[in-house]
Amino acid sequence: MADKTITAIIPVRAGSTRLKNKNVAPFAGTNLLLNKIAQLKQVKEVTRIVVSSDSDLMLEMARRAGADTHKRAIEYCDEKTKTFGEVVRHICENVDGETILWATATSPLVTPKDYRKAIAAYYPALEQGYDSLMSVESFKRYVWTEEGPLNYELGLKHVPSQQLPVMYFVTDGILMAPRKKMIEWSYFHGRHPYKFVVSKRTACDIDDGLDLACARAWMDLDESVSELDPDWKE
Repeated sequence: MADKTITAIIPVRAGSTRLKNKNVAPFAGTNLLLNKIAQLKQVKEVTRIVVSSDSDLMLEMARRAGADTHKRAIEYCDEKTKTFGEVVRHICENVDGETILWATATSPLVTPKDYRKAIAAYYPALEQGYDSLMSVESFKRYVWTEEGPLNYELGLKHVPSQQLPVMYFVTDGILMAPRKKMIEWSYFHGRHPYKFVVSKRTACDIDDGLDLACARAWMDLDESVSELDPDWKE
């Protein structure tokens, strides 16, 4: 691919419901939005950083921190007027770049090293037939639906958790795809994404006050405790 420009998008909005002003909550001596901009500025592969928001306050913060901005109308932020897919498409239609790196401020423990490692995996993944990249955390837990056990059997066939099949949940910390594909899909990854596995620490996502407290605790913990690949060198 000749054109490998990467536009990192940080989507934030004013109307957080579970945790008021979540995207600018104090974190690591700054706030979540400025923390994310600072992390992305350390990723040399990122061509451009764009903060997309309805909040004039957040957009001004972004400009002062050296990021570009995209002002969203309220209907693309109220979680009622437009669907999530419409929001993704709208943002991607209003920025440029060959590849979009969707980087949420509420995943503050995704470090520059994590982004660089994901980018290094992304282009080979496309060549192998994957259509996008998404960060995931792997787990082995006993999972139920309304109908009963999903991934194990009761009684004599019960197995220790170590023998359960590996499952994944999407962390939303790192999402990459060609910009034109995100517009086509109205989504930030396709049906055949490369699963970029991250540690429990890196997967931390802030949705409420307890999540924020956990993220702050993780921040103070030595990163080596949860490092997936200690041999990775930038």
